Amino acid sequence: MAGDPGRRIVWAARHPWLVVVLWVAVAIAAFPLAATVTKHLEAENLSVSGSPSVWADQQLSKIAAPPQAGPELLGGLPVAQLERAASAAKIPASWLHPSGGGLLVLPPGGTPAAALATLVQHVQQAGGSVRGVGSGAIGHEISSDAEHTLHSSSALALPLLLLLLPVVFGAAAQAVLPLIVAAVGAELALALVSLLEVHITLSVYLTDIVAFLALGVGVDYALFLTTRFREALDRGLGPSEAVGESLATAGRSVLFSGLAVTLAVATLLLAGTAYWRGLALGGAVAVISVLLATQTLLPALLRLMGPRVRWGLVPVAMERWSLWDRLAGWSTWRPAFSVVVGIALLALPAVWALQLHVTVPADLASMLPPSSPLRQASRLRQSLEGPGSIAPLPVALELSTTVRDPATWTLVSRVVQDVAALPGVARVSSPFAAGASPQQLAAALGGGSPQLGPLANFVNPKADPHLVVLAVVSASGPDQPGTKALLSGIQQVLARDLGPGDRGAVGGAVALLHDFNQHTSRRLPLVLGSAAVVALVVLWVATGSLVQALLGVLLDALVAAATAGILVLTIQHGGLGLEAQDPNLTVTPLVFVLLFGLSMDYEVILLHRIQEALGRGMPMRQAARHGIAETGGMITGAGLVMVVVFVVLLTSPLGVLKTLAIGMTAAILLDTWVVRTFLIPGLTALLGRWAFWPWRGIHARHQASP
Repeated sequence: MAGDPGRRIVWAARHPWLVVVLWVAVAIAAFPLAATVTKHLEAENLSVSGSPSVWADQQLSKIAAPPQAGPELLGGLPVAQLERAASAAKIPASWLHPSGGGLLVLPPGGTPAAALATLVQHVQQAGGSVRGVGSGAIGHEISSDAEHTLHSSSALALPLLLLLLPVVFGAAAQAVLPLIVAAVGAELALALVSLLEVHITLSVYLTDIVAFLALGVGVDYALFLTTRFREALDRGLGPSEAVGESLATAGRSVLFSGLAVTLAVATLLLAGTAYWRGLALGGAVAVISVLLATQTLLPALLRLMGPRVRWGLVPVAMERWSLWDRLAGWSTWRPAFSVVVGIALLALPAVWALQLHVTVPADLASMLPPSSPLRQASRLRQSLEGPGSIAPLPVALELSTTVRDPATWTLVSRVVQDVAALPGVARVSSPFAAGASPQQLAAALGGGSPQLGPLANFVNPKADPHLVVLAVVSASGPDQPGTKALLSGIQQVLARDLGPGDRGAVGGAVALLHDFNQHTSRRLPLVLGSAAVVALVVLWVATGSLVQALLGVLLDALVAAATAGILVLTIQHGGLGLEAQDPNLTVTPLVFVLLFGLSMDYEVILLHRIQEALGRGMPMRQAARHGIAETGGMITGAGLVMVVVFVVLLTSPLGVLKTLAIGMTAAILLDTWVVRTFLIPGLTALLGRWAFWPWRGIHARHQASP
């Protein structure tokens, strides 16, 4: 494998300006696409292909009901002025409800959309704003907040990294390189996502995940390569030879590590939905883009800088801190106590892991901050129309007979009665609302061109004469146990009342997200198990030690449990002043998958250094101490950089991104400070010659590390 890196090194060292020019051209071409990356991303597309809810929504799309006026939130003007505009538009006062500094217009069901046209025009002409209070408008708000987070958190992370990177890298000039690599890698990744989002389902959260994953791994990989390059210069090698050595050694490890992260993210494909496929693809694109920049652009920049990479040496660089030598001595000479301390630090938060309950709320407004006007308007609507009004349960019935047959309506009548009798039903909207009989409905629809009138909300004989739609409103909120029980009850009624040639299912947000939550929860053990297998194989191949590979996976599992407990204490229980809510299922699995992938970076670096020392004849305890002392500053520094990258997501108003920030921060800190500092050296010292079984120390003489 050394030959391939060597050939790349020679080319990059001989033609550094060409490589730089090519990357500048790529950056210029990618910028317009990266700048518009959120254009086609979706806030809510979590359908499970082939599920009953997807089928029901497909049938519902056939209904050509006339446009109806929905709830509207007026804002941007004093409430009194908004009320005057409503009065001038002849809007009844009973429709108007002050909400969070604005005015909620809540027309009764069946009101034509044109009834609000004059009001909307008056408010907009006066400089006010008009926003719908429904899932579409709330989804757009989530998209906007995610896009704003991408820009604001990036602006916040940059100055923090500018302060931290010189301390981690040891030189100001060296600290600039990872920012360049990460920036072009992230830009390329976002541009590729912009191309892909037109053809496949991608989540709006992907922009933050791609950008920050690219920045985090870009800094890590640049740290390993530039450190090796500077060490080679210090030994007297020229810039070209130093580039060659850095890519042939650290570059190989970086490539190996990047592929491991890519494979770990790719395990999300096993979740089996369009959302997870898009997230897996986007995450893989981010890592591969950074790898490409690390293997080509960074070597070219190092060749051009040469000895100038040492410019701006920082006296307090982390790699020179004596802390690591002291910690290494303590953890290797008192290994049993070190292991007990490490396990205790992880086991304490892991106690709460079993309480973890992850889900995606059907009430999209709950994902917005409490101060959001749309969330406040949605809550007001619930108080006025009932908790279940914001997410009805539409029922699609595909019957063997047509709507022109009285037998169809006899069957539909039985379904309506049985559904209405279920506990927790607030109301059922159906063609029988006006008191028509099955015979009258069949007769009304039996002509060649029937005048549907209100029936257009329930049937469309031209599109599908076998289709009838009902609307059920729950007495409880979309995510309450009563609504979930009602959904199950409706499904049981349909299974009981419909005949062999009939089909029925519930659509809408409640049913769709119920299917997504159930499907993802069933697949999650497979995803996490596959990520663990990836980690096992990567460590085994990288170190030649089955024992260390097994230890790495077991410790990653313990870190994952501790991280889950921290999510329970912070997100789920509302710690740290956060609003108590279930961790979101759309990002929580990603935290654990990234944990298994990213931990490979630090694990391989530490173990390779220990193996090098063993290959030189050091005793096991001394070799373990050497590994910690040599890599402690680099590993911890890389972890702190990654923490800064993710922790700035706490500035987002969206709880889903706060979940990602807290989860990744906890996982990285526990992995770098507890596992690498206490558990790995302590266990290695305790196991002695069995610690690297079946690896043989002689192999380490030929194995270099970053």
